[in-house]
Amino acid sequence: MNLTLNVWRQKHSGAEGRFETHRATDVSPDMSFLEMLDVVNEKLEADGKDPIAFEHDCREGICGTCSLVIDGMPHGGEKATTTCQVHMRSFRDGQEITIEPFRANSFPVIKDLVVNRDSFDRIIEAGGYVSIDTGGAPDGNLIPISKEQAELAFDAAACIGCGACVAACPNASAMLFTAAKVAHLSRLPQGAVERDKRVLAMVQQMDDEGFGACTVHGECEAYCPKEISLANIAQMNREYLKARALSAKKEAAPV
Repeated sequence: MNLTLNVWRQKHSGAEGRFETHRATDVSPDMSFLEMLDVVNEKLEADGKDPIAFEHDCREGICGTCSLVIDGMPHGGEKATTTCQVHMRSFRDGQEITIEPFRANSFPVIKDLVVNRDSFDRIIEAGGYVSIDTGGAPDGNLIPISKEQAELAFDAAACIGCGACVAACPNASAMLFTAAKVAHLSRLPQGAVERDKRVLAMVQQMDDEGFGACTVHGECEAYCPKEISLANIAQMNREYLKARALSAKKEAAPV
C-alpha cells in the first residue's frame, strides 16, 4: 500500500501549526496505524528530519494514550477501537489520510500530535477516589452488591481517560469522562459515602479547566473506545443536583 499523509506539525503550544504532507510507501495491510507512523518516522530520521511526535504506550487498546484524530474521527472512527488497534487494512491503496491531535483548548498541544491531558488528572485529583478507611480487599469483597450495580460500576470504570469524548464533542465537553469516574465510585458502597462531596468537587474542577457544556450531541458515546454510556451523564446530573440542594440547605440552616 502507498498512502499520502497530511500530518499536523507544531513545535509547541505557542507555535503556529501547519499540515505537512508525507508519503508512506510499501505499507503492509497488517501493520497497525502506529506501526505505519513508525515506518514514516524511520525514513524522516534517516533523511535527517524531525520525526512526527505522537503518543503511545501499551499499543494494546488498554491505556488510551494513542490519541489521534484520523480523517476527522477520534481514534479513527472504528467502533470500540483505539488508534493503536486500527490496522492499515481499514484503508485503501493510494488513500489520502489527514492526521491531527485531539482538538480542545483544555488539551494544549505539546508537539505535533501530542497533547497535554493533565486537566483530566486534575479532575480526578479533585475527588475521583475514596479517602475513607474501607479496609482491605477481603473486607470490600464481603459487602453485598447487587449484580446490576456491580455491572454498572464496572462499565463506568472501563473509562481509560483517553479524551476521545472531548475531541468528538462540538463543545469540547468532558462530561462523559467526569461522569464515568463519578458513577463508578458512587455505585459502590465504599464510594457512596463521599458521593455528594465528590460530584461537587469534580464538576467544579471540570468547569475550572475550561471544558464546554454538554448539549447531548452523543458523539462522545459514539467515539468512546470503551463504549461508556450517556446514562452515566444522567446519573451524574442527578447526583449533582441533589448534592447542590443538600449543600444549599446546610448553608441556609441556622447556626
